[in-house]
Amino acid sequence: MKIYSMTATFGKLENQTLTLQPGLNVIAAPNEWGKSTWCAFLVNMLYGLETRVKTTKTAIADKDRYAPWSGSPMSGRIDLHWDGRDITIERWSKGRTPMGEFRAYETQTGMEVAELTATTCGEMLLGVERSVFLRSGFLRLIDLPVTEDESLRRRLNALVTTGDESGAADVLGQKLKDLKNKCRSNRTTGLLPQAESEKAQIEDKLRQLQQMQLETELICQRLEDLKLRRQLLENHEKALEYAAAEENNRRIAQAQAAAADAAQQEMQLRNQCAALADVQTARQNMERLQLLQQQQQQARMQAQMLPQMPQMPSDPHIPYGLSGSKALNQVHTDIAEYRDCVAAEKMPVTLLAFGAAAAVLGVVLMILKLLIPGAMFLASGIAVLILHSVRSGKQKAAHLTRIAKAEAIRARYGGGDPDDWLANARAYEQRWGEYESRLSQYEQSRGQLEQRLAQLDADIHEATGGESLLAAVEYWKNVVRLQENHATAQKELQRAVSYAENMAAMAKPVSKPEMEDNLPYSEVETRRMLEENRLQQQRLRQNIDQNQGRMEALGQESMLCQRLDEVNGRITRLQETYAALELAQETLVAATAQLQRRFAPRIASEAQNTLQRMTGGRYDRLTISQDMSLSAAAGEETVLRSAQRRSEGTVDQIYLALRLAVSKELTPKAPLVLDDALVRFDDTRHAAAMEILKEEANDRQIILFTCQSREMQ
Repeated sequence: MKIYSMTATFGKLENQTLTLQPGLNVIAAPNEWGKSTWCAFLVNMLYGLETRVKTTKTAIADKDRYAPWSGSPMSGRIDLHWDGRDITIERWSKGRTPMGEFRAYETQTGMEVAELTATTCGEMLLGVERSVFLRSGFLRLIDLPVTEDESLRRRLNALVTTGDESGAADVLGQKLKDLKNKCRSNRTTGLLPQAESEKAQIEDKLRQLQQMQLETELICQRLEDLKLRRQLLENHEKALEYAAAEENNRRIAQAQAAAADAAQQEMQLRNQCAALADVQTARQNMERLQLLQQQQQQARMQAQMLPQMPQMPSDPHIPYGLSGSKALNQVHTDIAEYRDCVAAEKMPVTLLAFGAAAAVLGVVLMILKLLIPGAMFLASGIAVLILHSVRSGKQKAAHLTRIAKAEAIRARYGGGDPDDWLANARAYEQRWGEYESRLSQYEQSRGQLEQRLAQLDADIHEATGGESLLAAVEYWKNVVRLQENHATAQKELQRAVSYAENMAAMAKPVSKPEMEDNLPYSEVETRRMLEENRLQQQRLRQNIDQNQGRMEALGQESMLCQRLDEVNGRITRLQETYAALELAQETLVAATAQLQRRFAPRIASEAQNTLQRMTGGRYDRLTISQDMSLSAAAGEETVLRSAQRRSEGTVDQIYLALRLAVSKELTPKAPLVLDDALVRFDDTRHAAAMEILKEEANDRQIILFTCQSREMQ
């Protein structure tokens, strides 16, 4: 396969084209020119973009790393020569799937190349899977060490053991392993464990089937017992119904007799009430008389509870036995008369003193030579004295009379001061007023009560027609009682007749039970046991149905026995096959080991020759382990040392030699792509490596991307 050109809209590349020639292509460009982008573009065009890979914190997925910077959809085209034809492959984006569309066609005619599809393109063109190409024909500086990969390991193992890249022996070993695993890979996986499990299932079904058959027989026996028990209970229920019917007939007869008695009682009461007032009138008259009787009793009780007539007030110091106000007026009159008598008694003494004083004053004034005033006062005094002497005789008798009168008034009030007489009179007047108020209230209450009693007597006389109130009340009570008894008798007659009719209507003929009944259960207990019996039979039938369904699901016993024989035969054959596969596998392992000892140095020898040329003959020994790790030794060294113990440049050279050897064996016709793979080579080993690449370019196309100019020299 040879690539003519590549056109890409991929990452920083925007519709850019890279043209290539057969043989060695050295593309020297500075950093960030896009060398690694072209390499990634080539791989993704051949094998497709892995869109399911997601970007993580430590790695960016290709769909995000190489998204076009311009924002255009990711797309690309490669023109190449393969299998004698010029072919163009194209990939472009559709919707949200970058590079999701694919087309391969002949460049000149445009005819579809059917064997190239989106998923098989790279493997068809290069002959290896993606992972093998990345570890053999696609060499980058960071990927020079070859790590273990199942696809690469399988191909290399086939080469170093049989010399055949197809891996027929490895495939045969895998097929033997797969067949053996198909028979038995562990205790639960494989045809043999499946057959053994099937055998256990069949045996378990047979055990279940036998157990269910036994359970079904026991259930059927229990069902027959329940049926017999139900017959006895139903016979007992009929016996109870028959006894209940007999008891019901007896009750019907009693009800009819009770109805006849009620009819006779009602007739008697109807005859007694025929001439009486109706119950409403009798009740009204009775209630009216009872109300009058109650009111009369209340009035008489009130009369008994009236207070006694108030006592008239009296006072020994109040004369005449007068009422309060008259007594007070009399006291005022007596006090005035008493004071008049006392004042008249003192008057003559006053006149005598006045005459003597006037005469003395006149004498004094005359001595003072006030003759005229003195004479006047002296004359007046003498005149008064003369008048007093004349009158004294007449007044003496009147004076004695007044004194006797005053003493009589004073004695009438028991002595004391007139103010005390007045205070006693006023207190007496107050008591008399209170007496008159209580007397008025007493007379008013008694009058009203007597008036009410008189009215009640009149009403009672009117209501009873002059008869005794108690007798009238009892009469009307008796009328009400008779009328109520008659109404009750009518209702009782109606109820008794209705009950007798209903009893007779509900009566139904019941025949005697066919069997003798000895069960002691009540009707409720019998019904409960019948219901329990029905439910038990129902559950047992359901159990029988379920068992039959399970037995049908398990299968017929004869068929299960036949299947068990078949499975036992299959187990025997599988055991024999498993033993044969184990023997074949052991034989193949032994043959593979023998072939490996014969052909193992093949890849190591090619890599060793390349490394010896590249290092100027320094490293002449090289070995490769199963995990693709390398060990090398220089000519003067006696011990092989791991490649990781060498300098970085030597490590790159060792692994480049291995890569070239692997690529020559696995992808001899595919282009070899190198991306800065010679950066850490010194000038001498660099020149040797370039010579090796030039020789390799005679048989295949080589694309060398580099950031150095010495490759161009």
